[in-house]
Amino acid sequence: MDYSQISIRPFSIFHSQLSIKEMKHIIILGDGMADWPVKSLGGKTLLQAAHTPYMDKLARMGRTGRLVTVAEGFHPGSEVANMSVMGYNLPKVYEGRGPLEAASIGVDLKPGEMAMRCNIICIEGDLLKNHSAGHITTPEADILVKYLQEKLGNERVHFYTGVQYRHLLVIKGGDKRIDCTPPHDVPLKPYRPLMVKPMPGTEHITRPEGGAELTPKQTADLINELIVRSQELLEDHPLNLKRKAEGKDPANSIWPWSPGYRPQMEPLAEKYPQIRKGSVISAVDLINGIGYYAGLRRLTVEGATGLYDTNYENKAAAALEALKTDDFVYLHVEASDEAGHEGDVDLKIRTIENLDSRAIGPIYEAVKDWDEPVAIAVLPDHPTPCELRTHTAEPVPFLIWYPGIEPDEVQTFDEVAACNGAYGLMKEDEFMNEFMK
Repeated sequence: MDYSQISIRPFSIFHSQLSIKEMKHIIILGDGMADWPVKSLGGKTLLQAAHTPYMDKLARMGRTGRLVTVAEGFHPGSEVANMSVMGYNLPKVYEGRGPLEAASIGVDLKPGEMAMRCNIICIEGDLLKNHSAGHITTPEADILVKYLQEKLGNERVHFYTGVQYRHLLVIKGGDKRIDCTPPHDVPLKPYRPLMVKPMPGTEHITRPEGGAELTPKQTADLINELIVRSQELLEDHPLNLKRKAEGKDPANSIWPWSPGYRPQMEPLAEKYPQIRKGSVISAVDLINGIGYYAGLRRLTVEGATGLYDTNYENKAAAALEALKTDDFVYLHVEASDEAGHEGDVDLKIRTIENLDSRAIGPIYEAVKDWDEPVAIAVLPDHPTPCELRTHTAEPVPFLIWYPGIEPDEVQTFDEVAACNGAYGLMKEDEFMNEFMK
């Protein structure tokens, strides 16, 4: 949905005298929170339909705009979008989700090792039923991942347990020039045509290149063999027999995607001197991996699940505690993205309202009277429209508030209102540069 037709009021970016003082910064990110207008909601987006008094209050007191989070030529994945929010130059530093998740899990990639995000998924007949194996739990998945490592692992292939359905495959000497389909993009689609292929133009390479020990075709063939063999091994695994008996989706296939090598990311402290110490709070390995390379400490929060039942209160409390000692906090909440992937409008609205009332509200109410001012930014990383059930690349709305900021005229926080925000349309590192002033 393109909102570009709505006029944008020109302005000169203004910061109050408070910006001269020491100021702490927190980004509160609702993953996939942006959406398209929904017919059943009278043509409103979910942000427009949801009851979000704190987001609206901060938008009213602060300034708003839109941010392009998916650089041209990149797939609208959460890794791309969140790295963009943090101000990283994607063409220079992007290496895929796999290496980021490796960092979070604690796998130190060596030269020549290619890491891939490895979902455990549910296959039903010829269809990829879902990307999460019915939201399998981490303890259940750990049993299956260890079993796969025992049966399929060797000097070249290694499986590592992550969180829930999100795991890691490392291939020594693999060539990342392969075409992989994110499983959340293709629910209920035939999976065989979507298996791994060498990137166009690399199909006929006969000798490994660079640090690789395999050609792109050999790499693709190896991964596809692992997918097929995983299906054979997992189909009648006792854990899956138990899941099927309980009426749950079996976790009966792996699905590796988003390959890459160890990224060369500079820490945020080198980009922004104001960040002497920073933290990331997320239940998702991907985000924690970005935080690792960004030089942020990872804070573990009890009850943080990456789903709709995540403990918002504990996340907010952890953010506030971190702000007492840190200059920068990146608070990430996955719930709205998962609801978008399921196409559940009511559930997604509830996750947006939960973020507002159980995280943004308590954080604002706590910091508004602190002696040291705190700047708050709220935004999604990308849209995950319920109608589409996957990510899109449209610009996302954002707000920035801190004590003394001169407000613009926007009264609510949503995709449409933000088109008239004072910041206009930002891209690349413009948002982060403005926020960290």
